[in-house]
Order: sequence, then C-alpha cells, then structure tokens
Amino acid sequence: MAARNDYSTAASKSQAGLAYPAEHAEAVTPSDSTDLTVVSRALWIGGAGNISVVMVSGATVTISGIAAGTILPIRVSRVRSTSTTATLIVAFS
Repeated sequence: MAARNDYSTAASKSQAGLAYPAEHAEAVTPSDSTDLTVVSRALWIGGAGNISVVMVSGATVTISGIAAGTILPIRVSRVRSTSTTATLIVAFS
C-alpha cells in the first residue's frame, strides 16, 4: 500500500505543489511525541484557544488567542499537546 503522501497518479503529481488545494485532511490529536501523518498546508481550528506547533523548519512556536473557525496557512509536522488549548483541529495537506 502506498504511503498517504506518495502521489500515485499523474493528476495528483501535477497538483502536489502548494499552489493547489489540499488533497488530504486528518483530525489532529495533539501530541508532544508523534508527528502528523503528512506535513500540513494549513490547520483548521474548530474550537478557540492556543496551539503549540513544530514548524517544518523545526522551530517550535505557540500561537495564542486563535478564534474558532480560523484556518492557519502554516506548514507544521506536529501539533504539541503542551500549551495547546484549541480543540477540533484538522490538518490539511
């Protein structure tokens, strides 16, 4: 079985760049030790609060005061449980 981030069709390969809409979404369970299945293109924040993330660069940052219903166009490998109070988070990739 191909990995989720292994685009197997010509159409998917041509649209794999960041200028195209997301092709995958997953509910996020914040964790201090487990990465997302696929690096995100954006995060949907369904319930207001703060998130602590590990960016693709490796930097860890806490973003505070995020309103419910916000889409954050950030590329993260992990949403940390420490300092994350936002809920109903979905990662788009």
